[in-house]
Amino acid sequence: MKKNKSLLLALAVLAAQFAMTTPLAAAPKPLKIGVFIPGVSEGSPNYENLIKGAQRVAKDNPGTDIKVFEAGYNQAEWQEKLTSFVATGNYDYVITSNPSLPDLINVTGKLFPKQKFICLDGSFAGNPNLYTVLYNQIEQGYITGYLAGMLSTSKMPGTNADKKVGMIIGQHYPAMDKLIIPGFEKGLKAVDPAFQVDVRVLGNWFDATKAAELARSMIEAGVDVILPICGSGSQGVIKAAQEAGIYLVFFDNDEYARAPGTILGCTILKQEELAYNCLKQAAQGTLPFGKADVVGIKEGYVEFLDTNPNYLAKVPVAIRNKLAAAIRDIKSGKIVLPVPQI
Repeated sequence: MKKNKSLLLALAVLAAQFAMTTPLAAAPKPLKIGVFIPGVSEGSPNYENLIKGAQRVAKDNPGTDIKVFEAGYNQAEWQEKLTSFVATGNYDYVITSNPSLPDLINVTGKLFPKQKFICLDGSFAGNPNLYTVLYNQIEQGYITGYLAGMLSTSKMPGTNADKKVGMIIGQHYPAMDKLIIPGFEKGLKAVDPAFQVDVRVLGNWFDATKAAELARSMIEAGVDVILPICGSGSQGVIKAAQEAGIYLVFFDNDEYARAPGTILGCTILKQEELAYNCLKQAAQGTLPFGKADVVGIKEGYVEFLDTNPNYLAKVPVAIRNKLAAAIRDIKSGKIVLPVPQI
């Protein structure tokens, strides 16, 4: 009996010592996250999904506080507004998304050297308090252009023999001019080198009436497929396309339901997933601040939505098969579309 008591006592002592020397799994740490929107979130899939990604992190880390600030469309005010946002000192991390933001962050960051920044859809290496990750929008443009070219050369109702496809953009900026438009052209010319891209500039990201006028002018000139990248102004492009019976392809979000039978392809950026993963790694101390990464189709952050019923019902199987083959070739490295310096 004494031996049993001695054994139990020894085991209890060992258990206590083990508990003292073995750390418990750390509970998720509440975070303070600032989401800086250079524009407005409503009607902008990338900004809406940026917020959703931060909200997912908050669910994983109870007690996390998220503050969303919309800076509006006047880019001349973004620097001052970013500085005021950071000056509160309230945030562990400030996350944003726009190709122009790294330059603004480098200015503001000098005033607040302890603030950590994450910028999606931008690129800058060497700032120890900034991590950037750029989407390979050459790939995104290529896939979208390849589909547009195949639709335009098909026998589908509303197409014509002209080798003209359109883009209506909100404005010119480095990623648009060096990634998106060149990628779109590469995809078109992979279908037929004779294709030309008619690019029209809206001048803002919200004027649906003007966007409809630009689209109608394009259609009269022989365009039968349009890619609108013009924010909420895209509603005007949809209206003009429906009136004329031509087709649209879209960027950044699942837009099929906005105009079934008119929108026949969506190549998206997985912004919510990327925002979530970056913030999660930052909280874990594994996000490589100071680095500039690039992600694309192979990494799973650029994706064509090929299972939507509207796509399957309206796009001929031969076109779907060719597009799927092109996507496989990008994933395997058979088609290489590197990102140039922007």
